[in-house]
Amino acid sequence: MKLVERISQQNSATPAPFQRSLIGNKKTAVKDAQAEGFQQLKLAVHNRLFEMLDVTRLESLEPGLAAQKVTTAISAILDDEGRLLTDVDKNHLIEEIKNELLGLGPLEPLLWDDEITDILVNGHNQVYVEKGGKLHATDVKFQDDQHLMLIIDRIVSQVGRRVDEASPMVDARLPDGSRINAIIPPLALDGPALSIRRFGRRRYNIDDLVAKKTLMPEIVEFLRTIVRARLNILICGGTGSGKTTLLNCLSLFVPADERIVTIEDSAELSLQQPHVVRLETRPPNVEGKGEITQRDLVRNSLRMRPDRIIVGEVRGDEVFDMLQAMSTGHDGSIATIHANTPRDSLGRLEMMMLLSGVSIPQRAMRQQIASALNIIVHVSRLSDGSRKVMRISEISGMEGEMVMMQDLFEFKRTGIGPGGEVLGQFLATGIRSTYSQRLEAAGYKLDAKVFRSTIG
Repeated sequence: MKLVERISQQNSATPAPFQRSLIGNKKTAVKDAQAEGFQQLKLAVHNRLFEMLDVTRLESLEPGLAAQKVTTAISAILDDEGRLLTDVDKNHLIEEIKNELLGLGPLEPLLWDDEITDILVNGHNQVYVEKGGKLHATDVKFQDDQHLMLIIDRIVSQVGRRVDEASPMVDARLPDGSRINAIIPPLALDGPALSIRRFGRRRYNIDDLVAKKTLMPEIVEFLRTIVRARLNILICGGTGSGKTTLLNCLSLFVPADERIVTIEDSAELSLQQPHVVRLETRPPNVEGKGEITQRDLVRNSLRMRPDRIIVGEVRGDEVFDMLQAMSTGHDGSIATIHANTPRDSLGRLEMMMLLSGVSIPQRAMRQQIASALNIIVHVSRLSDGSRKVMRISEISGMEGEMVMMQDLFEFKRTGIGPGGEVLGQFLATGIRSTYSQRLEAAGYKLDAKVFRSTIG
């Protein structure tokens, strides 16, 4: 019997599911071999590129010129070695090598996707992204832990910070304002971990938040009024709830003729006013010296003649100087804090005061908070990934040992829709703001019906 006939008979005798399994395994093997060959070619071209170009000088060139030089050099290498590639493969190879030399390697395509809000790297072979408030696994991988460490070093060195065994944790930022956190072995047991909180090229404004139903137009009008009337505002919420986004939006209501000083641990804010001074903390150097904390910056800002002070996030003993500034002439200031409810945010402020080591009676602390803060805005990320302004509360003073607080607006949840979306409506509680007279004295009068109606 001929060989072809025997093979044909064997194939016909093999069960169909098993045949499909064999075909699938062959396709997978071919695909893996192609990927391996592509990586070997990329490595070879990468090594030749270091011989042809002074890579250290590329970073000092304009991005467009540097990319052009790298593209020209790669094309010359491929032509010199007689490598025959399709246009698609050639462009893919050039793009990946450019990302390795000038960008963030395998992460670069993710940074160009405006729908991605978080990039989470758990070791060299596992990358997750957040889209629409939900986490999704990707097929993005690094070659090894050293490859990932190279990208981390490139990020932190651009902002004058370092990460090594002596300092295995670091906070930094990308040029577009995206926030970076990296932690490496020995603290990270499964290899370096990198977290990127994205700030897209398109900045959200208050109209975008209304379109996404984060809040309603009536609430926007109230927030616009209290910002212009120079009430002190604290924005509270959990991680990824949209505190910084809302702070950026509220800052647009600040008149253009006021001087604003922003204070941040890692610069994230993007204010549009012409008169803004941005301050950022500095970590200690190798010898453990030279650290500049947020408290140092708050104190210094008081000597800079600010009309308003904006603190990106209150997280330590700077709370003393911030509250004193709010209650001694620097009204209209705004800050954010991690807390699950407006009442919890007051508890966190007290806790920060206690942890700072300063011995102050509890009543004195609460009096300081009650005199400094006027409005607390609570934002939250819900189970469907959407962000909402859950509650707007105002502080109306002290009664005995308690700080008195009342809700003006709230988002009342009513259930879950068929697609998993959170259902609910924005409500006014019916309580008229204690600061109505202050708003009118500043030239702003709100319609009374805003405080007594269902608004969305």
